[in-house]
Amino acid sequence: MKKVWTLICSFMLCIGLVACSNSASTSEEPVKEEVPNYEAVIEIKDFGTIKCKLLGSEAPESVKNFVKLCDKKFYDGNSLHRIIEGFVIQGGADKEEKESTIFGEFSQNGFDNKISHKRGAISMARAADYNGASTQFFICQKDCSESLDGNYAAFGYVTEGLDVVDKIAQTVAPKATDNNGTIKEEDQPIITSIRCTEIKE
Repeated sequence: MKKVWTLICSFMLCIGLVACSNSASTSEEPVKEEVPNYEAVIEIKDFGTIKCKLLGSEAPESVKNFVKLCDKKFYDGNSLHRIIEGFVIQGGADKEEKESTIFGEFSQNGFDNKISHKRGAISMARAADYNGASTQFFICQKDCSESLDGNYAAFGYVTEGLDVVDKIAQTVAPKATDNNGTIKEEDQPIITSIRCTEIKE
């Protein structure tokens, strides 16, 4: 039964992102470049702080795109709009669909991504288009590797604040309006800010 549920959730993850599919798509794999690792500090109003290590060495395009959005303060005041307890918390929608899409860094798209969707993984959400990721991201509350590895571009892991992820899932998921975890705007947790700092290693 658990396997069936994870497969259903994986399918719903893709279906829930169709709104992103109208952005300009990048179809070719980018020229690989060296991208450093970063620490991302995610502040969620009324819930707390989530810290993540972003692995530019493993998913350079995803990390570069996320850091760019953080630097321009795109996520400030944005929200977590999709929450499924035991699966993921998701946010960062581009409501104006003005941001371009990026190459999907996962094996089904011909990219060797070694980051697994275990508990605490941060990953890019996307539309059905493999290269449809743009601004939306999700954090796995539980191990989602069986259903998501190879199909989505994970780009780092939570290093502090998994208790915050749990609290958001446990508190807000019951308010979902459907089985896809859709949260009404007035109930969506607000992302106060996300700031990224290069890790000097």
